[in-house]
Amino acid sequence: MKKKEQESVWDYPRPPRVEAYPGLVEVHHRGQVLAKSSRSFRVLETSHPPVFYIPQADIMMDLLHKTNKTSICEFKGMALYFDLVTASERIESAAWGYENPRPGFEAIKDHLAFYPSRVEACYVDGEKVQAQEGDFYGGWITSNLKGPFKGGPGTWGW
Repeated sequence: MKKKEQESVWDYPRPPRVEAYPGLVEVHHRGQVLAKSSRSFRVLETSHPPVFYIPQADIMMDLLHKTNKTSICEFKGMALYFDLVTASERIESAAWGYENPRPGFEAIKDHLAFYPSRVEACYVDGEKVQAQEGDFYGGWITSNLKGPFKGGPGTWGW
C-alpha cells in the first residue's frame, strides 16, 4: 500500500469543502460489511478530521432505520439520523445524512456518514480509522492526519 501524503487538518478550508474520494471506504459491524465504496465523498473543514459520506447504494440500508432526530449544520443544512438495527442490538444515531443539502454540498445527497465510535470498525484504504474524540463531529482519523483535532485535547474545549 502506497503511503499517503501527510495532511494537517489546520490546512483544510472554512467553510468546508466536499471532494470525491476514489479510495476504498468501509464500515464493519459484528463481522458484517455494512458499507463498502470507492465512490465516496469526504468533507474537509478546518480543525476536523475528514467525514466520509458513502452512497446509500453502497450501504446495507435494510439495517438502518431513519429516526426523528435532526440537527442543523450551518453549511450543509438539516441532517437526518439513522439507527443501526440488527437482530441483537440497536445503535442509536450510528449514521447521518442530508436529504436536501445546501448549495455547495449537493454531492452528498443520498449519502450517509457513520460515527466510527458507534460501529465495530471503519476503514480507509484498508487502514482502520480512529474516531474523533467527543463523538460529535464524526471525523475519521487516519495515520496521515496531523492535528490537534477539534473536540480533542489542545483545542480549547471546542
